[in-house]
Amino acid sequence: MMRGIKLIRMIVILSVSLLFGCSDKSVDQAEFPPDKKAAVEVNSSNYSMEKGGYRWVRKKGLETETVTTDHASPNQMAEHLKPIRVKPDQKVKVEIEDDPVMKVFLWNETGIEKEIKLEDDQITVPADKGKYIYEVLAEWKNGEISYTFVAEVQ
Repeated sequence: MMRGIKLIRMIVILSVSLLFGCSDKSVDQAEFPPDKKAAVEVNSSNYSMEKGGYRWVRKKGLETETVTTDHASPNQMAEHLKPIRVKPDQKVKVEIEDDPVMKVFLWNETGIEKEIKLEDDQITVPADKGKYIYEVLAEWKNGEISYTFVAEVQ
């Protein structure tokens, strides 16, 4: 008799633990829009990139929820960003959480100058001295975020 009660208690405790332990928190409690960490690595040091505009979409039952923001352009953001000091032709590694598809653009005072080749998540800064404004456009299945950093070739 005592053994049967212990067995029932154990089954109830396990059932409750499984019920709460396996609940899908990602459905309603997941951060939306998500905040993805983004940095560039130069000489084994990490520097955070400035988050700009973003767009996220998620399904919630039969509804679709979309969040879109507008933000200052990368060349406007660059006015208050501290430049990262780099050497001519130095490689800069771009690291963004959850492995998005990335495109990198070089900006000038009027807008996008050109797309920069990204190889093994790295770009190569120019050989000429000066400040360079970069936008990294990161795209995931459900959204995208624009990030900006400034490199100063010395």
